[in-house]
Amino acid sequence: MVQREGNRKGPITASNSEHEGPKTPDPKTLRRLAQNREAARKSRLRKKAYVQQLESSRIKLTQLEQELQRARSQGMFFSGGGLLGGDQNLHVISNISTDAAVFDMEYTRWLEEHHRLTCELRAAVQEHLPENELRMYVDNCLAHYDVVMNLKGMVAKTDVFHLVSGMWKTPAERCFLWMGGFRPSELIKIIVSQIEPLTEQQILGICGLQQSTQEAEEALSQGLDSLNQSLSETITSDSLSSPPNMANYMGQMAMAMNKLSTLEGFVRQADNLRHQTLHRLHQVLTTRQAARCFLAIAEYFHRLRALSSLWLARPRQE
Repeated sequence: MVQREGNRKGPITASNSEHEGPKTPDPKTLRRLAQNREAARKSRLRKKAYVQQLESSRIKLTQLEQELQRARSQGMFFSGGGLLGGDQNLHVISNISTDAAVFDMEYTRWLEEHHRLTCELRAAVQEHLPENELRMYVDNCLAHYDVVMNLKGMVAKTDVFHLVSGMWKTPAERCFLWMGGFRPSELIKIIVSQIEPLTEQQILGICGLQQSTQEAEEALSQGLDSLNQSLSETITSDSLSSPPNMANYMGQMAMAMNKLSTLEGFVRQADNLRHQTLHRLHQVLTTRQAARCFLAIAEYFHRLRALSSLWLARPRQE
């Protein structure tokens, strides 16, 4: 009988041990859990804002396309900062097309938004945010470059010469213009020193990107040189004496127009190369390195614009 009581007490003790409640976490653990929850909440909010910004950019581009179509259909254009139409067109001569004028306005807005995003990115880097939070700011900047590429693609359809001329850029920026934009291989050289230290794998990736980019640039430049030479030969295939043979003249102009239409293709390929280079850099680099990369790019072009302002404001001798 005594032995049975002892056997009965053993299981009861074990059962009580199994049903003991969980230990209360220490304050440090509770604080860390709270911080993690707050970080996750902020990350969700930033992701939501990022998605909304992309949707807003898509809507904005759609509206811009509609504005261009409406302006073309109404025969309206910009001159001296004002939108003109109807009989006023008879008295005003515009140096740029409607599409180019709208592009210039949208590019100015793009620069303002780019400055705001860059300031946010710089503040995020200085605050040493975790990479998962910093990534949202980096992605915002990359997506904003996609916006300007889309804007350029729209105006290239109707006024590719405006892009090639670089009149939408400041004077100092035009010194480095290549097929309607920056030369991506030069940009890689500029930012490499800003994103060190690099791992061996990253160095190999960037060197490979640099080489392939330079090869693509060379191929495009050679193609454009060939186009220029062919175009020159076409319009001079007949005598340049005046008056020209009208039949030959019109034939030359028709051939030249066909050849000149390929210029849009060169600009589009150059823009695609610029677009691919930015995205490849984003893939090769860590989030924090990519942040420094985009900050360095923004600062470089900011300094070129500042140099242009100083140049235009310089004292001039009469």
